[in-house]
Amino acid sequence: MYMYLLFLLLLLPCLALSAWASARVRSTYSKYDAVPTRSCMTGYDAATRLMRNRGVDDIVVNRIEGKLTDHYHPGKHQVNLSMSTYGSVSVAAVAVAAHEVGHVMQNHTGYLPYKIRNVLVPITNVGSRLALPLIIVGLLLDIFWTTAPHPYGQWAVYAGIALYGLSTLFLLVTLPVEFNASRRAKKMLTEDGILTAEELPAAGKVLSAAALTYVASLLVSLVYFLRFALVLASLVRKD
Repeated sequence: MYMYLLFLLLLLPCLALSAWASARVRSTYSKYDAVPTRSCMTGYDAATRLMRNRGVDDIVVNRIEGKLTDHYHPGKHQVNLSMSTYGSVSVAAVAVAAHEVGHVMQNHTGYLPYKIRNVLVPITNVGSRLALPLIIVGLLLDIFWTTAPHPYGQWAVYAGIALYGLSTLFLLVTLPVEFNASRRAKKMLTEDGILTAEELPAAGKVLSAAALTYVASLLVSLVYFLRFALVLASLVRKD
């Protein structure tokens, strides 16, 4: 009982941080989506210019449905920009577009954390908003631990904890990848004259807010992984 209460005491602040981070992303993006860039470049314009100026000519920039659904698909050689980014001339839009180009450059330069994350993707099959799915998996493992027949339940728990650990590792590797892509984005935006020095802090706020969601997801995952690691230690002691 003591360990479960400790688990809840650790988990609840992480859940609160995750909810706050998600709300902050939306509010920050909305705020700076209303601020047009002085260059009057759209998200599409920014992405294509940044890649062209760096000799990248094998990536297609597409428009996809949704808001803040932007992502880079290396296997298909696509930068997919959401409806809210593709045609917008806002500071927020070009910041997000440049961030995705940052991932493109990570791929082209062989950035090691990015390569590691790509190896983990087929195994974990997880995205940027992982807090809720990971919590659900954790609850299911908790239930399975107490109801499944011995020894099959134990084997399932072993496998579940191992897979959960891979998801946590994915999130851990994702942090330097995302922070590095944002640093690249800010540097490229000023180098190519898409944003002025005065506009750059606003772009930085948009990118920082997005990065915070990854931090929150990692903290939630770490708390759950700690709980299941303790369950595993208890199982080993009993055997």
